[in-house]
Amino acid sequence: MGKRSINGMDFAAMALSGAQYLKRNAEYVNKLNVFPVPDGDTGTNMNLTMDSGVRELREKLTSHLGKSAEALSKGLLMGARGNSGVILSQLFRGFSRSIAAHEQIDATVFALALQHGVDMAYKAVVKPVEGTILTVAKEAARHAAQYARRHTDMIDMMREVHQRANEALQRTPDQLPVLKQVGVVDSGGQGLVFIYEGFLQSLLDSEMGSNYSDSLFATSEAAPPEEVAVPTTPVSNKSPLMDNLAAQAKLSTADIVFPYDMEFFINRKYAEKTAPIFNEVAYKRELGKDGDSILVIVDHDIIKVHVHTRKPGNVLNLSLPYGELDDIQILNMREQHRDLVQEDVSYEPADLAAVALLAGQAPEDISSPSQVYEQAAYGIIAVAMGEGTAELFRSSDVDIVLSGGQTMNPSTEDFVKAIDSLSAEHIILLPNNSNIILAAEQAASLSERNVTVIPTRTVMQGLAAVLAFKEEELIESNQQWMISAAAHIKSGQVTTAIRDTIIDELTIKSGDYIGISEKDIVAADANLLVACQQLLAILMEDDGDLLTILIGKDADSQITAQLVDWLSEQYEELEIDVQQGGQPLYPYLFGLE
Repeated sequence: MGKRSINGMDFAAMALSGAQYLKRNAEYVNKLNVFPVPDGDTGTNMNLTMDSGVRELREKLTSHLGKSAEALSKGLLMGARGNSGVILSQLFRGFSRSIAAHEQIDATVFALALQHGVDMAYKAVVKPVEGTILTVAKEAARHAAQYARRHTDMIDMMREVHQRANEALQRTPDQLPVLKQVGVVDSGGQGLVFIYEGFLQSLLDSEMGSNYSDSLFATSEAAPPEEVAVPTTPVSNKSPLMDNLAAQAKLSTADIVFPYDMEFFINRKYAEKTAPIFNEVAYKRELGKDGDSILVIVDHDIIKVHVHTRKPGNVLNLSLPYGELDDIQILNMREQHRDLVQEDVSYEPADLAAVALLAGQAPEDISSPSQVYEQAAYGIIAVAMGEGTAELFRSSDVDIVLSGGQTMNPSTEDFVKAIDSLSAEHIILLPNNSNIILAAEQAASLSERNVTVIPTRTVMQGLAAVLAFKEEELIESNQQWMISAAAHIKSGQVTTAIRDTIIDELTIKSGDYIGISEKDIVAADANLLVACQQLLAILMEDDGDLLTILIGKDADSQITAQLVDWLSEQYEELEIDVQQGGQPLYPYLFGLE
């Protein structure tokens, strides 16, 4: 009978089927992953990316193909994880843009859309490498364009696309030496082949009168139906060792040159008025100076960034001038690789010898996975609001700064992820807010790592604790010194009241500026300068030598100057240190010691 065109519902069914095929085989794809570095999660990343795309698609079901493809593309972009996930999102982003105006398409337009996707994906990658998912997609699209000149049936077209993609996949070891070294095909390419196979199966089911379309009308929260039987495609050149060994186990941790896998969004919508124009070429060039696996996706006001680097802090500093950073994820791939190798220490000696030979090493060089790395003595994680404050922590040797504060508390999961990303013998957590301490302590209890929580209740306490830290000392000594340093800080903050109230005979009106000393509201006034003066007068009742002022995002430069002048007149011996904190909601944070 054949099928000469597809509409939006057909495409939605294809996408769901492709997601199902990938989901059932995600763990197998994980075991194949060796490129560009052995982070071991290609299948997971592609699966989560597809899940995000399908969720968006379910919420916007339509028979209009262009709108269906746009919904899938948006979901893929926002949910994209890792190199493979970002490239996958770009393949369908280009696909969707080329058919945006079409209610339905035939084989010729479908082939052209595949090529548009390939073009966009290649553009997104700074240094495209053949023998990867890019190659598989490119060869399949090229063959589709040639096939569409002589044939019109969509099912035959998809069968050809899947077959050519699989043929290209089998050739990837000839294009990438590392694949041939460990005897596997490219993991991202394999994931794409599974998706294409799902596309084909959906079209075949449609021709037989049964497909996935019924399940498309399930709620967006519903999981894909488990009763759908999806066969697992065998890989013809599967390595004999792959039944027992993941491909990453055949490489050395030392081979990972750029250990930190970073992903985040730059939101240009909320950029400062003085923010520079985003130059994509120059930005990629800067990332490439000390990184690889660079992907930069510009979509209106949103910029998606992925990079493997040695210096995460430098990447964030490079990105901050362009807008607000969101959904920051940093993973330590060396740590991931060590964990994977340690999971496989039960290999038989014969297997280890085979791995050694594949890696070009003598068997005696493979003794114990724990001998291939050294951890740092300490890793420090702090919570802060505002980039200026975050930079103060980073400049004080804090490894990871989680965005958070009074109104945006990091979750236990956020702490756990940060802990897992650090390669250190002992992790120190600085919650810097009384509402965050419990989450930090819970994360410490859940982690299998050596984690110590310094119960800092304010940012100022956290900064003091960091300054008391000594890299060469034992954790017990550092814990004592850091807690003591934090305890000697008197903290104050100024913010705006959100409702009328009376506290301890202090009448507060909505919109007033309120001064908070530790936990207590001790000052309130409609004038910001007066509220600050009232709060500081109370903080200074027991005297102090050094006052640190962190200027917030909404602070007024004239009021700051007036406040410093007032302090200099009232407390002549007081040393004043003014820093740009950039924190929202709190025009001023004070720390007195």
